[in-house]
Amino acid sequence: MSESLNALGAITMFVADRDRSKEFYERAFASAPVHEDDNSVVFQLENTVVNLLVDTEAPGLIAPARVAARDAGARFQLTFWVDDTNAVVAELERRGVELLNGPLDRPWGLRTAAFADPDGHIWEVAGKIPA
Repeated sequence: MSESLNALGAITMFVADRDRSKEFYERAFASAPVHEDDNSVVFQLENTVVNLLVDTEAPGLIAPARVAARDAGARFQLTFWVDDTNAVVAELERRGVELLNGPLDRPWGLRTAAFADPDGHIWEVAGKIPA
């Protein structure tokens, strides 16, 4: 554990259907969970774990804050740094992951594409614009 806030260890996302989310992330990440129980499924991404927690269990973690409904709209995006956006997009599409947008060359110098999981959590892949 670090005494400073620079070592992100886990991202917990609230999901409506644990099994549906597990299947999506197994396909999207081409990875098996490192842990699962009745209420959660956990995937390892290098130094960070992604914990998919059944939304009915979320109040125990965030009270007195409320769990937002999926139709409230996106409030954040998580980004993977990649070497070749086009290659990663092709692999995601091969795995049956539908893109929201992209690949697009952005004015800030990155080529990006975005996709959403079944609960509306938005992921982006971003890499340098090819020469």
